[in-house]
Amino acid sequence: MERAISGFHRDEEGDWVAELACGHDQHVRHRPPFQLRPWVRDREGRDEALGTLLDCPLCERAEPPAGLRRVGASPEWDELTVPAGLLRAHRVPPNRWGRLEVRQGRLQFTASTRPPVEVELGAQATQAIPPGIEHRVVLLGPVRFSIGFFAVDRPAGAGPQSSGPRLTENGDPACWSGLICDECGAMLDGGRHRGGCRQIGL
Repeated sequence: MERAISGFHRDEEGDWVAELACGHDQHVRHRPPFQLRPWVRDREGRDEALGTLLDCPLCERAEPPAGLRRVGASPEWDELTVPAGLLRAHRVPPNRWGRLEVRQGRLQFTASTRPPVEVELGAQATQAIPPGIEHRVVLLGPVRFSIGFFAVDRPAGAGPQSSGPRLTENGDPACWSGLICDECGAMLDGGRHRGGCRQIGL
């Protein structure tokens, strides 16, 4: 899974670290003859590298980065109220992480990473959902679950943000917290509010 470089900082030993849009960090050392990255030694080279894609093995393993900030959550769904979009392949937007949170019952989570992540989750289990990776859930009987949404936060003094491609597009509505009615939990991507919802007619 390739991720765009959004900034740089130095580690404790003075080596340059690329900050990826997914929130993970990756060293970009210049140590000839095995690591050839002469561009990292000067500001101009690093600026030109913003937006460049690097492979992120941590995203492939669905391991969330440190420093995520919770920015929202879906309502709690069960086997009767789960949006159909969650049961087919969909994606979290590139600038968000998701976290599947199972309250009761069991479900299966599959993500199209390399190799694929395939896990069965029981009560009180959670599963990180990397940005932009196709995934789906399969309900294994009665279940109650929700999805938390998280933004990447960088510590003060982190490098400049990406001047590369915009990172706010191409997510799927099933995972967009902004398309979930706060009142009744209905998906708003062409769906209807549930009976009794105070948002009906507004």
